[in-house]
Amino acid sequence: MSMDLLKQIAASRLPVSFRTPKEMDAVRILRQAGLVIAFVPAPSDPLKLSGAEPAAQVLAITEKGREELARIRYPGEAEQAGSRHMGLKNWLIGGRGGHGLQQVLRARGHDSRPS
Repeated sequence: MSMDLLKQIAASRLPVSFRTPKEMDAVRILRQAGLVIAFVPAPSDPLKLSGAEPAAQVLAITEKGREELARIRYPGEAEQAGSRHMGLKNWLIGGRGGHGLQQVLRARGHDSRPS
């Protein structure tokens, strides 16, 4: 759960808040591991019935957190990233209907300056 939440945080605009007890526990774990900088409320007092609803607020992902994100891979991610790059590679060499960069350069005679 915590690593999934770290991935969700990385895809979000920061700061981001979490209100459910499960999410707040996950943020607490990420903070203790040094992966995020976050405000996490102290455990609530069950006798206190008034006041603001607690929330954990993530301000930033640390360098260690970014390294961890780069290290983890989920099934299917590598294939998706590879196919995206192959599409660009195919476009550059003209594999998409002959309209690639090489055809454009050949049409211009490898000189991009106006005549």
